[in-house]
Amino acid sequence: MNQRIPNYRFAVWLSDPNCAAAEIARHLGYGAVVLDIEHGAFGLADLERFTPFLKALGFDVLAKVLAPERAPIQQALDFGADAVVLPHIKSAAHAREVTAFAKFPPAGDRSLAGGRTIGYSPYTDEWLAVEDARIRCYPMIEHAGALAEVEAILDLPTVDGVFVGPGDLSVRRDRGAYSRDAGDFADQRTIANAARAAGKHWVMPAWNEDEKKFALEHGAHQLALTMQHDALRVGLSAAFHEASALAEEVSS
Repeated sequence: MNQRIPNYRFAVWLSDPNCAAAEIARHLGYGAVVLDIEHGAFGLADLERFTPFLKALGFDVLAKVLAPERAPIQQALDFGADAVVLPHIKSAAHAREVTAFAKFPPAGDRSLAGGRTIGYSPYTDEWLAVEDARIRCYPMIEHAGALAEVEAILDLPTVDGVFVGPGDLSVRRDRGAYSRDAGDFADQRTIANAARAAGKHWVMPAWNEDEKKFALEHGAHQLALTMQHDALRVGLSAAFHEASALAEEVSS
């Protein structure tokens, strides 16, 4: 990988605790991972074991939690995630309520607990400040209400940036299935401009070349480049079609 590109910038999207997939991605140069807990096959025991494994590999770990609620947010952070991605944020008021669970008082309302993140030791005022600065909270912009209030969401002190949900946003903006059309990129541009104005991160799933180019040109902090299952499908498909073509050639 080009050493001028921070290794945290490119993420792989995982849907289950596949150690081999994580190791392969790390060897290839990926520096971050998005855990799709919302739609994936992660149980609490999986997350408790898989998160430190990913950290030991050197990954920046973003946990897309099960729901925008206290328990899944705090559990992901207590297991050691570097960032929580909160799905289905409806508005700035909703974001204010649920992002508070990612920050300790007085900034937020995260519950205190000794454990992995503090080395199983008693917590201190210094650790509280360091932990609040270390973790990032990214509400997802995937509802029309959140898009309309993205500037207010980014202005919240408990928010470190936003994560784009292109598929849900397209459907909820009455464009139907996500097709990367002009309206989709217009919404993403609105989000990118708001993040830049706020001096905060924005993160984007960038599956194809157009999305990757757009995200890079508009200063995305991180890009999720491929989904675990799609990478598997592409690899299996390439081998199958190559062998099928060779079989036809040999038999002709």
